[in-house]
Amino acid sequence: MTSQIADGATVTAASTTQRRRGRPPRNIDDGAVVAAIERLFAEGGIDAVTIERTAKELCVSRATLYRSVPDKAHLLGILFVRMTDELDRNAARAIRAPDATPKERLTELIRVQIDAAVRMRDYFFVFFDGSRLPRTVHREWRRWTRRHEQVWIDAVAEAIDAGALPPGDPRLTTRMILGMLIWIAHWFRASEGITTEQIQAKALELVGFTREQR
Repeated sequence: MTSQIADGATVTAASTTQRRRGRPPRNIDDGAVVAAIERLFAEGGIDAVTIERTAKELCVSRATLYRSVPDKAHLLGILFVRMTDELDRNAARAIRAPDATPKERLTELIRVQIDAAVRMRDYFFVFFDGSRLPRTVHREWRRWTRRHEQVWIDAVAEAIDAGALPPGDPRLTTRMILGMLIWIAHWFRASEGITTEQIQAKALELVGFTREQR
């Protein structure tokens, strides 16, 4: 996946921006940048994500980081691309599973979404809400959320047609289910002892997909 994040610059999960001529190259691995941003989100949310603090996390100077990541929008863009690439891959694997029934495909989509909401909880809600994202990242967010929702609508429509879900508007049903799953990132607390598997089992029960039925 490639995203146009800021001022026409292209950001990918393994990207670097073009450096100025005459400067010695200094590569900063995007994986390290993502890990640093994740730590900052965990410490203080989106407000904690700055060039200065990210550079400190990476043990490099601000000037060095600026060569690859010129502003906060690019920082958030790198994390956004990493998160959405993973969700897209896992969702595609779920809906393209050979010989899977519509109910089984939707079951796996639910599992994928919950797993991501728990693991990425420090920033998952920010990227699904979108209201606090920089303008350039927000534009990409709008395009991606439409695509992501459509994957779900198609899977839900197939499940309704197959009798696995009650009859109804697939778009409304999708938004009801997705809303429940996205909100997990907001309330989940590891200290409460609730596991991902327990959340998945309860969500499947709530939509009528019990363990025995799967």
